[in-house]
Amino acid sequence: MVKLIVGKKGSGKTKAMLDSVNNAVDIEHGNVVFIAREGRHIFDVKGGVRLVDVAEGGIADFVEFKGFIKGIMSQNYDITHIYIDSILKIAASDNGLVDFVNALDGICKDNDIKFTISVSADKSELPEEIYGFIA
Repeated sequence: MVKLIVGKKGSGKTKAMLDSVNNAVDIEHGNVVFIAREGRHIFDVKGGVRLVDVAEGGIADFVEFKGFIKGIMSQNYDITHIYIDSILKIAASDNGLVDFVNALDGICKDNDIKFTISVSADKSELPEEIYGFIA
């Protein structure tokens, strides 16, 4: 399952995501990963969450980011949920967002992993092909 949390800056997306991350670490029967562009949330997530800071990774686009996620998965077979904060800041472009979300949906089905992703944009600014993933 891929779930998108969509809204303009300041609409509470990150707060909602952090609440969900901290809840998931208590109820999931595997590892919970939180991917963000900066390490500023280190004190906002519970100790059981694996926080990944991609600020220095130099991720240029969604193709590279998909490879990055697959690398995380290859190192940890028991991931049950991956949270991604501010996807458009990480990938630095909205080109390829539809393919990226569809690829993650395939990963979910093949590996029983859930993804929750925040997108700093209004729904009307996003491609209609991903409306079905918006929470």
